[in-house]
Amino acid sequence: MKPPQILIADDEPNVLAALRLLLKGQGYRVESASSAQAVLESLTAGSYDAVVMDLNYTRGTTTGAEGLDLVARIRDLDETLPVVVMTAWASIELAVEAMRRGARDFIPKPWKNERLLTILRTQIELCRALREGKRLSVTNRLIGEDQQSRMIVASPAMRPVLELIERAAPSEANIFIFGENGTGKEVIARAVHAASARADKPLIAVNMGGLSETLFESELFGHVKGAFTGGSGDRIGRFELADGGTLFLDELANVSPAMQAKLLRVLESGEFEPVGSSRTRRASVRLISATNADLSKEVAEGRFRQDLFFRLNTIAIEVPPLRDRREDIPLLADHFLGIYAGHYRKPLVGFTRDAIDLLLRHPWPGNVRELKHSIERAVLMAKGEQIGQSDLGLALNVSDADRSLDEMSLEEVERVLIRKALGRNGGNVSLAARALGLSRSALYRRLEKHGL
Repeated sequence: MKPPQILIADDEPNVLAALRLLLKGQGYRVESASSAQAVLESLTAGSYDAVVMDLNYTRGTTTGAEGLDLVARIRDLDETLPVVVMTAWASIELAVEAMRRGARDFIPKPWKNERLLTILRTQIELCRALREGKRLSVTNRLIGEDQQSRMIVASPAMRPVLELIERAAPSEANIFIFGENGTGKEVIARAVHAASARADKPLIAVNMGGLSETLFESELFGHVKGAFTGGSGDRIGRFELADGGTLFLDELANVSPAMQAKLLRVLESGEFEPVGSSRTRRASVRLISATNADLSKEVAEGRFRQDLFFRLNTIAIEVPPLRDRREDIPLLADHFLGIYAGHYRKPLVGFTRDAIDLLLRHPWPGNVRELKHSIERAVLMAKGEQIGQSDLGLALNVSDADRSLDEMSLEEVERVLIRKALGRNGGNVSLAARALGLSRSALYRRLEKHGL
């Protein structure tokens, strides 16, 4: 096996020299970068087994904001790539936020060589195992008892989805994925990318529902230094990052008509200009889009452009809700149990019979995402070797309709109101947000928080 390749990133030459000396002495191949942009360029041009990076790159800054943004972007490029962050301005809050954005570990400066090397060995082994699992999942045609990817499938309701992936993935056709919140639309997108001819190129995901109009063009097409207040440096847009690969646009129905027109122009020509630049650039991307809305209805009522819909909707894949694929629930629960038991180092060996019965009875309005959050909570709460019914915390959710508000906590009330607003508005996040007096991005944050 070839020696692992590590990308180190810091704005201090002395730090880079020390890391390079340490890691090369352990047999690692090392490349370095001194800015966030250089990190992204290196990752798009080469393959690495781990990234060790600073959180501050602009002289005089200590907040870590630039590095936190970079961590999230690296995760978008390759979710299996381990990122170890380090900074002289360490705090518990910064460490937690870095881990939330996708970092695998956190080391304060000055670092201890032994600890850094131990972390790298562990994370590189995990990275290679995850990548091998992904390779096997493609080889196994996304179906079978030895399935290693996150597509956990046993129900007849999912067979048409898998057949569509198998037929459509090798083509260059644009794909639109429909389904309720939390059904796993991004997992389907990743499966399509992994089985396509672009699998060795990046898959870049964008949550369109969380983008304001002011950030839309900068996020998708990039910007040049000084293009607007706060634009202190050049930024590569998602189209350019996805060049040669796949661009996944999630929650596309929430894009405004003005932004739809700009998106259509890029899709028709393949050309775009970063904000503040007159230089035209090109990108070859395969588009996969997703929404939880009834897009045909949105088109009929004039809220979504018909020409854009036709361009994106070459092949449609509809993902059934979890309540229609109950055969998958025990398998998904076991899968998430394995992930979180390992993550939290808890020696759990399965579920009690009562717990499985409750999982099968629960309506799962938040679909697979809600199940995932419930299993994570159960792993943290479990005291025995198995997860029991009481560990799942689902009994309250099942009977919320029968409880008065004064019997609920503030968090439970918020969850109930969000679920009711989504139900009244047919799952349309924009309409539900308006009914609740929230912005789309604020509602998305709460949906993620409650696993809905």
